[in-house]
Amino acid sequence: MRTFLLVTCFLALMSTSLSADEKRPNIILIMCDDMGFSDLGCYGGEVDTPNIDRLAGEGMRFRTFYNNAKCEHTRASLLTGKWWHHVGASPSVTYAAPTFGERMREAGYRTLMVGKWHAGQTPFERGFDRYYGLTDGCCNFWNPGHARPGEAEPAKKRVRRWAIDDQKFLPFTPESKDFYTTDAFTDNAIEYLDTYKDETKPFLLYVAYTAPHYPMHASKADVAKYRGRYGAIGWDELRQQRFAKQQKLGVLPENAKLSPRDPGLPAWDSIAEDDRDWWDLRMATYTAMIDRMDRNIGRILSKLKEIGKADNTVIFFLSDNGACEDSADRSTVKGSMPWEVTSYLTQGRNWANASNTPYRKYKTTDYEGGTRTPMIAWFPGKIKAGSFSDHPGHLIDFTPTMLELAGADVPGDLPGLSLVDAIHGKPSERQGPIYWQFGKSQAIRDGDWKLVKYGKGDWELYHLSDDPTELDDLASKQPEKVKQLSQMWQTWWNDKSKG
Repeated sequence: MRTFLLVTCFLALMSTSLSADEKRPNIILIMCDDMGFSDLGCYGGEVDTPNIDRLAGEGMRFRTFYNNAKCEHTRASLLTGKWWHHVGASPSVTYAAPTFGERMREAGYRTLMVGKWHAGQTPFERGFDRYYGLTDGCCNFWNPGHARPGEAEPAKKRVRRWAIDDQKFLPFTPESKDFYTTDAFTDNAIEYLDTYKDETKPFLLYVAYTAPHYPMHASKADVAKYRGRYGAIGWDELRQQRFAKQQKLGVLPENAKLSPRDPGLPAWDSIAEDDRDWWDLRMATYTAMIDRMDRNIGRILSKLKEIGKADNTVIFFLSDNGACEDSADRSTVKGSMPWEVTSYLTQGRNWANASNTPYRKYKTTDYEGGTRTPMIAWFPGKIKAGSFSDHPGHLIDFTPTMLELAGADVPGDLPGLSLVDAIHGKPSERQGPIYWQFGKSQAIRDGDWKLVKYGKGDWELYHLSDDPTELDDLASKQPEKVKQLSQMWQTWWNDKSKG
């Protein structure tokens, strides 16, 4: 009888535990690479992004969400929940803090990742049960490795490291000539969802696409869809059109003004007719890459529904930084097309300025064009459909958010603030400033005040609620505020000891 009672109690406890696990939400975090604030349809763009737009329409769009303006620095803060200089950021860094993969696995989640890692070790070594992808920064989309039989050597900056679970590859040369990184990442994400669909414990899936980071690679059919659109209007008109749509959609503050074309960039009208087609090709390829990524996100959404997990899954989508001003052509064969492995185009500064509409500057700067990202949160029945948030969020907020969703303790040494209240439409205020530093760039935002500088230039001061696009520098009128914020920034930067 005693044995029977013990078994009965054990089974009851197991049933309770399983029910609790089943109630905890699954989490999918999707991050794209080098995409501007205005590229998505739901943030003002003309690019065909119905699946991401659906997440926005059924969820919440953040008007004020921040990244770290550079690939590896963004990933350092995103993965650890810490300011990047407290944990390190480089293609070979060993993060000096647990990753959210490690924390969420300890909380009882199945941890899965595909895509770009951009750090040392590998995701498999830092808390992820499964991993497939690029452990470096960028690569040739058609072939990250060396030439396959009958093909030319792929254009590249250098050979990039890949990993599949505990195996590392240098180079990684896929056998299939139909290989394309965006598709391959999605294929493996879907395989993971299928593999673990019958588990009762929840999953965390981190999908880190490399699109639309250079090189500009897209299929001939995908490029053809957008070919001619951009040469017909040019970057100046594109910025005007996107800004008008942003105002109509409500993704900008009502008082936001369109920043002028970046100084030093030519007007579209000054571009020679013979050169316009080449510029059109660059932007058509860039947008085709976003289009292809959106279709792959649609595949993930379909799989989620197929396995019956959609109703209890939170999805976050964002970009790792603003569009990139790199304007090089590193193709190894002159005139190569984006569907050829010898092609290596970049988007180009002129189009990147349009991608970051209405904000100023680019990736690697700490102006809003470098640091402000579209961010979407989707949770059926929990997040109000079609809602917006003006909560100033940052990458460091994701780790405490995930831990709160998991019902786990949030360590007191994490500097971020959980977004759970914000995504549920509840009042939520930051307890401290947001800081940035990359290379020559520095910035701090405290409330509505933002102090920013680049290189040897002076500190510039903006009041973002009055001037969202940083057009009216108040530094000369508010020297005490400049002094106060610059000292706060310096204190933060000098403190390398804690998060």
